[in-house]
This record gives sequence, C-alpha cells and structure tokens, in this order.
Amino acid sequence: MPVEQLLSIAMTNPLNAEITARLPSLGLDQCMLTAGCLFQAVWNHQSNLPPEWGVKDYDVFYFDEDVSWEAENEVINRARSVFQDLGVDIEFKNQARVHLWYGQRFGRPYPPLQSAKDGIDRYLVAGTCIGLDVCTREVYAPYGLDDLQQGLLRINPANPEPDLFIQKARSYQARWPWLTILDYESHADVCTDR
Repeated sequence: MPVEQLLSIAMTNPLNAEITARLPSLGLDQCMLTAGCLFQAVWNHQSNLPPEWGVKDYDVFYFDEDVSWEAENEVINRARSVFQDLGVDIEFKNQARVHLWYGQRFGRPYPPLQSAKDGIDRYLVAGTCIGLDVCTREVYAPYGLDDLQQGLLRINPANPEPDLFIQKARSYQARWPWLTILDYESHADVCTDR
C-alpha cells in the first residue's frame, strides 16, 4: 500500500483530518497522530464501513523531556480547549514519561523511550505500528504497510509479548473477521525483517 493511499483513506475520517489540522497549534515536539484512527480507517474501507467505525479514541504521541505529570497534564488541558467541540476522546501521551507509569499500570517493565517514534515501535501488532507526523505529514511505518493492506496480524518483534499479542489480534479479528492472525512461532523470522 502506498503511503499516499493510506493518507487518503485515513483522512476520509473527518475527525482525523480535523485533528491533524489543529494539532500543530499546540507546538508539541515530535507530535504524531497514531494507532487505531489510522489503521482502522483502512480496515473499515476494505470492509465497506464508515472510516470512523470502531475508533474508541484518537491517540497523539509527542516527546517532551519534562517528564513531570504536571507538564503532561498542562498539554492535556490545552488540548481540551482546542478539541472540545469535536466530541471525541483524544489521548495525549508524552512518550518520554511512559516508563514511569507503565509498570505500575500494566504489571510489566517498559524501557525509557528516546522519541515519539519509539512509542509507535512498541505496539503489539507489527502492521499497526503507524504514525503521522502532523507537522511534516510524513508517515512513520517501521514495518511498512503491506500487512495493513493485506489484513495480516503478526507479532511485533520489538515487543514480543505473545499473550498480549494474541489478545489484541483476536480483538481486531472479532471486529474485522477477514483479518488473519499469523502464528508467532512460524513467522518469527519474517517479523525480524525491518
């Protein structure tokens, strides 16, 4: 799938287009719209569903070396005034501070990240590792877009958590039954190509 096609499909969701247009006004470093609002638009397109169908929230990653909760909360509060009229949940996460709370919340260690892209690199399903830099309009997809287009769900070798992967993959497959979950063990060699 060409990047232009991904963007064209993703922006048929008017919320993606509006959020992307407004995000630069916040002045966040490495600001990326990411996760389900992008890849689910593709699956919805292929399933003849509305582009926003099944999107529970819109994820925004950024990177700020001030890892205090107060700094992140300030971003959340500023964003609330920018996006409140849209009536959707937009989640802002400073990727520089995820390691500070992740272990307590999810019971697993999480390494300190060095960029917003590092956070995208940690998604459980390789083909869903996608982000859109809202300033440059560049798409970041470390594993490419072929799995997304083909509906293939394979474990992310950068975050090999088989139990969490299968749980996530099955939740996707329950909503889009045509998706194919690839067996982790038999496809581990394929997953390591980057």
